Amino acid sequence: MTKLRNRITGPATMAALAGVVAAAVVLAVAELTGAFFTARATPLFALGSTFIDFTPPALKDFAIATFGTNDKAALFVGMGLTIAVLACILGVVAYRKWALGVLGVLFMGAVIVASVVTRAGVGAADAIPSVLGTIAGLVVLRRLMVPLWGMKAWPEAPADTAADGGEPVGSNGTSRRRFFAAAGFTALAAGIAATGGRVLAAARSNVAKAREALTLPSPAKAAAAVPAGVQSPVPGVTPWLTPNGEFYRIDTALSVPEINVDDWELRIHGLVEQEVTLTFQDLLDAELIESHVTLTCVSNPVGGNLAGNAKWLGLPIREVLARAKPKDGADMVLSTSIDGFSASTPLEVLQDDRDAMLAIGMNGEPLPVEHGYPVRMVVPGLYGFVSATKWVVDLEVTRFADSKAYWTERGWSERGPIKTMARVDVPKSFAKVPAGIVAVGGTAWAQTRGITKVEIQIDNGDWTEATLSTEASTVTWRQWSYEWDATPGPHYIKVRATDGTGEVQTDQRADPVPDGASGWQSVMVTVQ
Repeated sequence: MTKLRNRITGPATMAALAGVVAAAVVLAVAELTGAFFTARATPLFALGSTFIDFTPPALKDFAIATFGTNDKAALFVGMGLTIAVLACILGVVAYRKWALGVLGVLFMGAVIVASVVTRAGVGAADAIPSVLGTIAGLVVLRRLMVPLWGMKAWPEAPADTAADGGEPVGSNGTSRRRFFAAAGFTALAAGIAATGGRVLAAARSNVAKAREALTLPSPAKAAAAVPAGVQSPVPGVTPWLTPNGEFYRIDTALSVPEINVDDWELRIHGLVEQEVTLTFQDLLDAELIESHVTLTCVSNPVGGNLAGNAKWLGLPIREVLARAKPKDGADMVLSTSIDGFSASTPLEVLQDDRDAMLAIGMNGEPLPVEHGYPVRMVVPGLYGFVSATKWVVDLEVTRFADSKAYWTERGWSERGPIKTMARVDVPKSFAKVPAGIVAVGGTAWAQTRGITKVEIQIDNGDWTEATLSTEASTVTWRQWSYEWDATPGPHYIKVRATDGTGEVQTDQRADPVPDGASGWQSVMVTVQ
């Protein structure tokens, strides 16, 4: 027991702990001082955003498939563990060779600063929180090393801690007590500082209050009335209209941009005859339209839930482009978010009658901040990675041959038309259901083409047509239901859809990369 205790409280373990505490101080001081700078200036957000920028498509797809809309939380957990491991190593290195430890800390500080200053919309002054955090971390690491060096466990350690500004230490027991007392107090202080930074940042931000006070104008063209019968009668099928709080969120922003509507501007430029700049007030004063539109993420796996249907309020993009007058030869609009994300959208898609819009409202209220407040793009028929830019501030009329978007540079396709897809919502895979009549239901979509048929197959039997719910429009999803006379035993339910052009959903399996998943969903259930 004594040996185990000595190992746990030995110099190496304590040095590793010192590294973790110092790293916590770096992040806490940066968080506290960062409250007075750009939100994206804090190390965790900057490092996380940089990691996302360099993430290979396969790893991004794995993260979304595994964690879904919790992908950002998983990223933060992974980052936290990585930082802790690196901090442990630096702590041990600093204990044995202080100069090497200092170099290691300075290198990590330089990486953090580089991650901060390369963020879109971040200035050189926003590096100050990371610099101050790094300095504070070094000071704390030095002070925590003093009692450890006093234990003289390794010959490389300084022989006299008094020369380092500390007091000579008489016994290992005293040194351990001094160390743990200092480490505990510092960790507590770091926690308070980090919490204080969050509170200060929230207090300084007025975006949430401004959004709550915003009154949306009435549309010049209201959304078509939703016909009766759009919702599948099967209990448990996803709501036809997705509540804002349940709408999927997949984007590259770890720190949700907070934009003051008085400062927001949209620049339309590039291959145009007339450059145009819009303010938020311009949008409020314009003749806006409403439309129910289903959005789908390109990372949505077969049978996945990264799709949602909402009522959007906004200005048709075709009207904005008409003011700018694109030049001959232009075939793409590169839309850019305030956080640096960009999407490549075919020009003709933004000029046709599908009501692609600059949206300011979602389900009767201003856009939620996490869904693009104050302005985002909504384009029916295209996956979000080439169309649904949130927090949009720039539209460049250009050519696919001349410009590349964020995910196109990372191996995804330039154009992303949504594939025909059907999904089983009820029963869930691996569910146990009673024998007899079992209600089966789900959702299908083929935006801009519509759904004309959904069929299901039990095991390897014949395909049987399901009952379609009412269609609201070709740009929204369509729900379906089926009554299955289930017999005891394990069974597989497959589903496929036919779109408005008569094309049947393909059974060929494809991964989301590079242009969306395909294949038939198969759900296994046990009938008892």
